[in-house]
Amino acid sequence: MANISSAAVSPVVEADHAYVFHSWSAQGTLPSFAVDRAAGCYVWDDSGRQYLDFSSQLIYANIGYAHPRVVAAIQEQAAKLATISPGTVNAQRAEAARLILSHLDGSFAKIFFTNGGADANENAIRLARLFTGRAKVISHYRSYHGNTGAAICASGDWRRIPNEFARGHVHVFGPYLYRSEFWASTPEEECERALRHLERVIQAEGPETVAAILFESIPGTAGILVPPPGYLAGVRSIADKYGIVLILDEVMAGFGRAGQWFAFEDDNVVPDLVTFAKGVNSGYVPVGGVAISESIADSFTDRVFPGGLTYSGHPLGAAAVVANITAMEDEGVIENAAHIGDHVLGPELLALARRHPVVGEVRGAGVFWAVELVSDRTTREPLTPVAMSALKQTLLDRGLIPIIQENRIHVVPPCIVTAAQAHAGVAIIDAALTEIEDSVGAIR
Repeated sequence: MANISSAAVSPVVEADHAYVFHSWSAQGTLPSFAVDRAAGCYVWDDSGRQYLDFSSQLIYANIGYAHPRVVAAIQEQAAKLATISPGTVNAQRAEAARLILSHLDGSFAKIFFTNGGADANENAIRLARLFTGRAKVISHYRSYHGNTGAAICASGDWRRIPNEFARGHVHVFGPYLYRSEFWASTPEEECERALRHLERVIQAEGPETVAAILFESIPGTAGILVPPPGYLAGVRSIADKYGIVLILDEVMAGFGRAGQWFAFEDDNVVPDLVTFAKGVNSGYVPVGGVAISESIADSFTDRVFPGGLTYSGHPLGAAAVVANITAMEDEGVIENAAHIGDHVLGPELLALARRHPVVGEVRGAGVFWAVELVSDRTTREPLTPVAMSALKQTLLDRGLIPIIQENRIHVVPPCIVTAAQAHAGVAIIDAALTEIEDSVGAIR
């Protein structure tokens, strides 16, 4: 059991710490923030206090909480058919697949449903290996693709290292001009040199051994690293040159998060496989999947795909997908996310950078932003973990749920966030930065 004082915590927290084994945690140090209910862009803790959610939980509550159409769809489906084997045909599964494909390029033919983003990437890797007859997968060091066997090895952050039991994974550095690995000084240089680095690694590994390039369209957990213009198109060109399958991971960036249905839409790129989860039904029921190009889907017409999941295309998840996508279409949710990014979050976060010397860089799109914090703008030394922990607590104390990742605040409210709510959230961040700067001397 975690080391907690029963007098200092609620019975809910005490019970959680006693019985729940938490992910990515030392079990002696566990969260104490208990969520009781949520609606729209707001969450209430178990004491009844209201918070504005700028986290979308793990960046998935795209349509917000308790959306009546999604809730009703799940209730109606549960009353009619709560579960069914994936080896059967179900109307909700077929309609969910059709709707997802309707927002993709016409070269995509089928949807393979999974339980979430990790096993979406797992199965995309399997598809690429079976299609090409090759083994290796190239991915970014600054990336996260999930916590299953191949997906965690494809990930680039610290969580990969104690879990490297899968074979055939190779990593490269992607573009990140603020902390360039390529001594670049412009986006054009960063793009050109990152692409050169990728191609040289492929050549050194042996192109005939590389099955797939697996990149997040916009690396999310790693820092919302919006690629420079031309990068994804250059990756597509390299993949084509060497007969490599291009997988774009849209688990976090898709379904409105970046102000578009899919974040790669403006890059003139059509991948071979697209992985998704999170925003496809805003996390109301666990679901994910892989959008499969016609050529890859056709290769399994007469041979068995050796993969499957007990809950693949689960009717409750599929019903939530249908309701989520149709509500997004009808209510202009994607357009709202783009508008908020262009006219509220983008300009106001950039204004924060002008007012606060602790802000090193602001980057993002739609409702998918990162504020990178530094102790020195000249050296770009990251803000310390102690200061970031204090900042997180200050934001919570002021009524905002943030995502704090290393030395960054990830500003990721639901896609339905209003201009007034976005203004309010940025104002809280502004005040919290001032408070922290004042208390620790510009956070050095």
